[in-house]
Amino acid sequence: MYAVNIRDSIMHKERCTMDKRWKDRLRPRKLMKVFLALIFTGVFTCLGINGFVKAASGGRIVTIEALKESVDEERETGQEEPETQTDAVLVLGAQVKPDGSLSRMLKERLDTGISIYKAGITDRMIMSGDHGRDDYDEVNAMKSYAIEQGVPSECIFMDHAGFSTYESMYRAKEIFQAESLIVVTQKYHMYRALYNAKAMGIEAKGVTCDTRIYKGDKYRKLREAAARVKDAGITIAKPKPTYLGDVIPVTGNGDVTNDKETASLN
Repeated sequence: MYAVNIRDSIMHKERCTMDKRWKDRLRPRKLMKVFLALIFTGVFTCLGINGFVKAASGGRIVTIEALKESVDEERETGQEEPETQTDAVLVLGAQVKPDGSLSRMLKERLDTGISIYKAGITDRMIMSGDHGRDDYDEVNAMKSYAIEQGVPSECIFMDHAGFSTYESMYRAKEIFQAESLIVVTQKYHMYRALYNAKAMGIEAKGVTCDTRIYKGDKYRKLREAAARVKDAGITIAKPKPTYLGDVIPVTGNGDVTNDKETASLN
């Protein structure tokens, strides 16, 4: 009897040892399956949100010619202020070089925005960008360039705290009291810009300004895919932007947004 008990004990220990070895072998496989499942879930979620943002915004991307035609048709019917005329053209900021000159991407945005203004589609411009430091200033560079191209200073408003697409739209609505906008940026960015505008209750259309393939486009588009997911969540929560401030109606004089004397020179 004693010998039988010893044998059973040994066999039990061996079975336990074998079970432990199998569990040790299976554990990494289970973890890998969980890891892969999380990756696939994340990828499909990202793709789904990106598709939704594009679908919700794509139909509102238009051309300058189409906008002008709509405004001209209404003016021909005797309307002094056509219903299709928007409050302002909103040019979203982009990189400014260390010497203060415009990057190619930003220059193309501004050229398109200025063309919209000169076509008589709207009589106000909002330059929204990053001016969070004394040594980096997108908006004054943008306004100065527009003035050089013949746009009156008083028609140009500067949003010094447009630190993100979401914040630019939030401030356009709350600070500048814009109800309708024509947004100017590159196509890869336009879907998110229009999505943010709609979330803020702004009736917006977009005019893209892609005239070339930019260096770093692949990385920029990949980053934009992640940004769409982020903004889809932000527009639900609607947090306040970094800065708000006093109301500055876009129907007024843009020079009230000047912080440098040179910005008002024509």
